[in-house]
Amino acid sequence: MSWNQEFVRAFLPCPDPGWGRLATDSQKGCWACGYWRGARQALGELHDTGAMTKTLKIDFVSDVSCPWCAVGLASLQTALERVGPELQVELNFQPFELNPQMVAGGEDTTEHLSRKYGSTPEQAAATREAIRARGAELGFVFNLDKRSRIYNTFDAHRLLHWARLEGQGRQLALKKALLKAYFTDGEDPSNHTVLVRLAGEVGLDSERAKAVLTSDAYAADVREQEQYYQQQGIHSVPAVVINNSHLISGGQPPEVFEKALRQLAAQQGA
Repeated sequence: MSWNQEFVRAFLPCPDPGWGRLATDSQKGCWACGYWRGARQALGELHDTGAMTKTLKIDFVSDVSCPWCAVGLASLQTALERVGPELQVELNFQPFELNPQMVAGGEDTTEHLSRKYGSTPEQAAATREAIRARGAELGFVFNLDKRSRIYNTFDAHRLLHWARLEGQGRQLALKKALLKAYFTDGEDPSNHTVLVRLAGEVGLDSERAKAVLTSDAYAADVREQEQYYQQQGIHSVPAVVINNSHLISGGQPPEVFEKALRQLAAQQGA
């Protein structure tokens, strides 16, 4: 399957998955550092289409340790609020691990990013500020000084898979709780005590959450989904797949999501 990217022609994801460097394509711009050269031109290619009564399926491929995934989700939700109730959306979160080989207990954030991306302290500081500013624009608080370690997120993805089976809205609530716990509160998303508590706070059964985490429940399902999206060419996140055919890469601004949603809904009814 090849993804149709006509809605994001002017935006190319930075080769660094999730984090991104400030050194980017001078013509295309980089979603990771918050700059979109040519954005207005791209938006001008998408036309308003009036009222809609359609349903779109959205698969949000992401990791709970990816700051631009938090930005992308907040941006997508802003776009959905602007579109309003005329458009019904089936939103599912699909797993992606930025660091699938991360050891138990995690690794110091600064050391990890320096080794993985070769970032200088100045580049890392600039990226953190770009992340903080984008989050603030969308109402998401990044306290990156509290996020001192990078953790393994596989169990968090298993819990998210289970949450989706528990009913509408459960997975979204847990996803948002996980992002806040890590990026705002500085908690460990690999810690089972934290995960069970968050599950209970969003209305899921804490005992069932604990049972999932202390077993290998949904491990095969998560690995299968991870492999599927990687085979489709997704190697950086966030990646937003609409109706199994259209891909929007990166933490795009709400305007990009809104225009894409409106045009795709219109095409669905054409």
